[in-house]
Amino acid sequence: MGRAQKVAMPAPPPPEPADQRLMLYGVTWGQYQALRAALDEKPGVRLTFLEGVLEMMTPSRRHEHLKTFIARLVEAYADERRIVLLGFGSETFRKEAAERGLEPDECYCVGDEKDLPDLALEVITTSGGVDKLAVYQGLGVPEVWFWVDPRFQVYGLEAGEYQPRERSRFLPDLDLQRLAEIVAATPRAEQAQAVWRFRQTLQARPQ
Repeated sequence: MGRAQKVAMPAPPPPEPADQRLMLYGVTWGQYQALRAALDEKPGVRLTFLEGVLEMMTPSRRHEHLKTFIARLVEAYADERRIVLLGFGSETFRKEAAERGLEPDECYCVGDEKDLPDLALEVITTSGGVDKLAVYQGLGVPEVWFWVDPRFQVYGLEAGEYQPRERSRFLPDLDLQRLAEIVAATPRAEQAQAVWRFRQTLQARPQ
């Protein structure tokens, strides 16, 4: 009898690329403005400016999936609870006097349109980079959510300083712990199904 042939095991898929980040120092406000304008025709590159430090970041596919998935869940909640939520995506917000500027992953005004969003969302998948909370503080954004796998960290602006919160000031009845469980447990390919199930849960528990 011939010897059994060895079966080659398939190679594991290569790891997905992480967010790509470039840090520049000693950047003037004018240089930041010019670079932002030059990149306006090239979506996908996000700039964060803080007192002369400029971060250029190209988000990974995982990053974009997470921010979009979270946004779909939050918007589904607002729809089902009849909350007026105005989305502005990754609009650029900047303030020359504070030497700060950035594009959130997602941001919203609640109720009425305002110059600044009521809440902004940031997905953190890699360490390092500009302190975004300091940027938001200088801009005066009332509330910031960070997704740091596997949970949300929420900060509310009080007397000019951010304080950690258990719940959102603007969506106080939204269970962020449950939302985090959904985000952490859902495979990428099942994003739509998870949103549908979330809607069904909300419809089964009317307020």
